[in-house]
Amino acid sequence: MKRLIARFACLFALSVPTAWAQGSPQLQLPRVTLKAGMHLIQAQVAATPEQRSIGLMHRQDMPVQEGMLFVFEQSATQCFWMKNTLLPLTAAFVADDGTIVNLADMKPQTLDSHCSTQPVRYVLEMNQGWFAKRGIQAGARLSGGPFEPRR
Repeated sequence: MKRLIARFACLFALSVPTAWAQGSPQLQLPRVTLKAGMHLIQAQVAATPEQRSIGLMHRQDMPVQEGMLFVFEQSATQCFWMKNTLLPLTAAFVADDGTIVNLADMKPQTLDSHCSTQPVRYVLEMNQGWFAKRGIQAGARLSGGPFEPRR
C-alpha cells in the first residue's frame, strides 16, 4: 500500500503544471474580446486542462476590463475553487448562447466549491463586483468570441 501511495504521489508531482508548481501566473494565453451589453471584456482563454487548472492563480492584480474565459469540451456542472488565487473574483457560468446562468462571488485562497446551477461549457471570471457594478445579472447575455452565431 505504501508503494502504491508513493507511486501515486510521484505521478501527481510529475503531472503538476510547471507554472502552478512554481507559483507564477499564466499571462500569455490567447485573448478574445467579449461584450456584456455596452461593456467590453478582454478575456484570456483557458481552453486546455492545464490552462484551466492554473486559471488566475498567483495573479497579484488584474485590470478592470480583463478576465479569464474557461472553455470546456462539453457542457457539465462546472465547479470552481480559489486555491492559490489571490484576487476576489466573480464567476459567471455561461451557456453556449452566451446567457449567464448564474454568478458566484468567490473569496481568495479558499477551497469552497462554487458551481453552475445547470450544465455549461463556459465560465468567465472577473474581478469581484464587476458584474454587480454594471447591473449584469443571471439571464444577461454575452456576445463575441464563442458566443457569436455560427453561419
